[in-house]
Amino acid sequence: MKNLLRALISQGIEALRANGTLPADSLPPDFVVERPKTRDHGDFATNAAMLLAKAARSNPRALAQALVDALPRSEDVSKVEIAGPGFINFHLAPAAYQREAASVIKEGHDYGRNLSGNGRTVGVEYVSANPTGPLHVGHGRAAAIGDCVARVLDANGWNAKREFYYNDAGVQIENLALSVQARVKGIAPDQDGWPEGGYRGEYIADVARAYMAGASVDLEGTLVVGAKDPDDMQAIRRFAVAYLRNEQNLDLAAFGVDFDIYFLESSLYADGKVAEAVAKLQASGHTYEEGGALWLRSTDFGDDKDRVMRKSDGTFTYFVPDVAYHLSKWQRGYERAITELGADHHGSLARVRAGLQAMEVGIPKGWPEYVLHQMVTVMRGGEEVKLSKRAGSYFTLRDLIDEAGRDATRWFLIARKPDSQLTFDIDLARQQSNDNPVFYVQYAHARVCSLLRQAQEKGLVYVQANGVANLGRLDDDASLLLMNEISRYPEVVESAGTLLEPHLVAQYLRELAHAFHTWYQSKKILELDQSELDARLALASAARQVLANGLDLLGVSAPEKM
Repeated sequence: MKNLLRALISQGIEALRANGTLPADSLPPDFVVERPKTRDHGDFATNAAMLLAKAARSNPRALAQALVDALPRSEDVSKVEIAGPGFINFHLAPAAYQREAASVIKEGHDYGRNLSGNGRTVGVEYVSANPTGPLHVGHGRAAAIGDCVARVLDANGWNAKREFYYNDAGVQIENLALSVQARVKGIAPDQDGWPEGGYRGEYIADVARAYMAGASVDLEGTLVVGAKDPDDMQAIRRFAVAYLRNEQNLDLAAFGVDFDIYFLESSLYADGKVAEAVAKLQASGHTYEEGGALWLRSTDFGDDKDRVMRKSDGTFTYFVPDVAYHLSKWQRGYERAITELGADHHGSLARVRAGLQAMEVGIPKGWPEYVLHQMVTVMRGGEEVKLSKRAGSYFTLRDLIDEAGRDATRWFLIARKPDSQLTFDIDLARQQSNDNPVFYVQYAHARVCSLLRQAQEKGLVYVQANGVANLGRLDDDASLLLMNEISRYPEVVESAGTLLEPHLVAQYLRELAHAFHTWYQSKKILELDQSELDARLALASAARQVLANGLDLLGVSAPEKM
């Protein structure tokens, strides 16, 4: 719809250039075509005349009238009005919406997708949890957001590579190994000898038992076997990391999330990537030594202070491998790199970008892009849920899936803008009522499937081709409102991909479901004559297709029965 109007407006602008209203050498403005907040102002509006007024040396309303007069006639536009300081409002004819509904049926799963990404590669990194315990609910929100960001980018023509970065080195991994060793030796968290930074959850005891039983873990094609030796810290560390990484993979699989690439922090050192990054920074002239430490002059690139890269004891600070890791993304051909993180990581963003800019290897400013999410509060029975026996101190993603189900968990974790606080009400997520948004949307899909089954069971013939041809009969308010909602879907997909905000899809699906339920209740469809029956079943099928397409972008199922 927007593309149609943009083409008409562009032709009108060219006509104004041809008749001298606009200078021949004036540049075409970057005008917008958008839906007004209320339908009383039309179906779409543009600011083109307001942007052109200066070049035409005219007031915006006068130029708006000239542009309206120059617009090509179209059967899809029923009325054009000038509003306010020079906006042009378009009212579309029913035929435009009827044709859009027909295109949904023709395009099927591809409806709403576009090629704006032109197959270019974008890396999307998300979750990236340390392999020191089960995934918590915050990791679940990261997984839902990151997975859906990748899905909407795919729908916008990008080649999205999903990536998980594992921190398998450092102090936290050492504390994990010490915790498992203590459990192996029969030391409990509340006893003397328990490591100061140890992990106290029951899952540590599970790891210890598996290690001493000689259990094997098949982790992405590599077999790791428990050595049964209480004193072999290297073996304990290797087994514990493999065991918990595998547990996290199982949790993510239960959540419908997978990855193309698992990247280990340790590989940055083993493959010389950290040394390479440091060498590039030194060669660029943006480092200096002071107090026995190597510093990056990151203030030259927008950071609030210079950063230590290598401490006086010769070890690297944590942001150096972060820079090396993102350099590897650039070297792997990622034209865009998007990292989904908790908002508590905000402080690290400027220094990573500063490090990448300081290398002077052609990485553009603002690369990588970040999507930050706020924390999740889980409620049950009106009270906050915090503890899990499995983890010991936090509610896990698996706990949430077990209680609310995968679909509801994904929906609720994606349904709000990432940078907003989120309250997850388990009781609401389990309800089978219209108050539960995921149930409400899925029920709309199932309702269409039920309608089609009932028609078949009653022996009513439905010929889809006839239904599409008869869509012109549907010019009542409820039908036009449903078609209008259907037509918004491609715009929502585009916006979700541009803004990296997949929650827009969830919001849209609720509005589409409401329009469908209202339309469905407006007439007893199975009692209509054949031509209107065909038309309404075709429109119902179009609504079902868009519901299914949108749910797929959220990783939520589209059930045929409920």
